Formats: sequence, structure tokens, C-alpha cells
Amino acid sequence: MPELLIENLHVSAGDKQILKGLDLAVRSGEVHALMGPNGSGKSTLANAIMGHPNLEVTQGRIVFDGEDITEADPDERARAGLFMAFQYPVSIPGVTVTKYLRMVMNAHRNQRGEEDISLKDFRRTVEEAMELTSVPREFSSRYLNEGFSGGEKKRMEILQLALQKPSVAVLDETDSGLDIDALNVVANGVNTVAKGSDMGVLIITHYQRILHMVQPSRVSIMFEGRIAKEGGPELVTQLEAEGYGRIREEVAASA
Repeated sequence: MPELLIENLHVSAGDKQILKGLDLAVRSGEVHALMGPNGSGKSTLANAIMGHPNLEVTQGRIVFDGEDITEADPDERARAGLFMAFQYPVSIPGVTVTKYLRMVMNAHRNQRGEEDISLKDFRRTVEEAMELTSVPREFSSRYLNEGFSGGEKKRMEILQLALQKPSVAVLDETDSGLDIDALNVVANGVNTVAKGSDMGVLIITHYQRILHMVQPSRVSIMFEGRIAKEGGPELVTQLEAEGYGRIREEVAASA
């Protein structure tokens, strides 16, 4: 069974139905790219996977590691091994990066029945992860994302990914707003963390450029709240050449 399985998912925000019977699977050790034009429901799907309280699942289910988590709270999902990198990471004034990272690490250790990490081990682990993800050590004493550039915020998300080592990581438009240098850093971080691990990655984007750096094994195209097409990496090349026009035509023809 896939690590993350989404079956016939219908999701509404207020009176608006956004996801309309979506099916998707993310398997251990694979990079699965989810693409689609703006407004197709990609970020809604990411938030539904993590249990956003402003979204209502009206039909279908979300199964993670064999367990139905459709009604689980967001913190339950995170503790179980789901991770989400946000398109727009928020700032948390007054909370240092060090304090936040240690709190998150201890929450996951407690979930596994382990004691809190020692200060010595914590420092060593964070320094290794910072080197791995190209995050400067001086970030440790800064307030989380306070005054950070867009690229720095995204690098912090990848640092958290490296430390948490989730079973499945959902990267919601992690490439959004990044210049080429920041994109390279983020892509290299994702590749380094994912390499040789069993982590499944769902990378959500409407650009092709990051998929030349973080190469997917499977690609799904989302359109109007459903998966309109699935295939291999060749779909990325097709979209570069044709855009989403062909997908619209195929969806219209099958309607």
C-alpha cells in the first residue's frame, strides 16, 4: 500500500467546492510531482492532507501508513510522520530558530516514546543539518522567519525537513518566488535529504524549472479539482512544449 493514499476526495472551503473526487498516491522513496495551473486546487489539497481547520472533507478519505487520518488533528498528522513545507512560511516573533527546532524534535521523540534530546546532541544534529542544507549557523539565534527573505524562509523549511525526516513530505510550491540561486539551494537540499531514504515526496508546483533539479519518478496533472492526467517525467517535457492547453482540451473532450 502507498505511504499516502487519497481516495475520491471532495473538499470544500465555505460554500465553494474545490476538490471534486481526487485520487492520488505517494509511495515510499519516490518523488511525485503534482502540477496544474493556478486555481486548480493544488494548495487546497496540500492543506487538506495536513488537516487545515478551514477546509471540510465532504467525501472520500486520506490514508497515511495504513491508517485513516481523514478526521485527525493537524498535530496528530505531523507527529505520525507527515510534513508540509508552506508556500508562504509565517514569521514567529519572539521564538528563536533554536528554540523552535528543539521543540519540534522533542515532540517527535516523545511520540516515539523517547526522552528529550540532550543539548549537546541537539547542537550537533542541528549543525550537521545546517551544513547539509546550506543554512548559516548564525540563523540559530534569529527569530523564526522574522526578517528573512523568501529564499531564507524556504531554506528554513528544508532544514526542518532534514531534522524531522518524515515518512512523507508535502512541498507546496517551495519554488515560488525564488531566484535561481535560492532555487538551487532549496533543490539541492531536497535532493540531499531524500537521497537514500524511504521518504516519499509530493512536490507541488506549476513551474517546470524545479523538476529539472528535483527529478520526479511520477507526475500528476491537476485540473479543476481532479487529477486529469498521470504519467512519468515525460509529462514535464510535454507541458513545457504545450502548456496546459492540451490538458484543457482532453478534459473537455472527456466531459
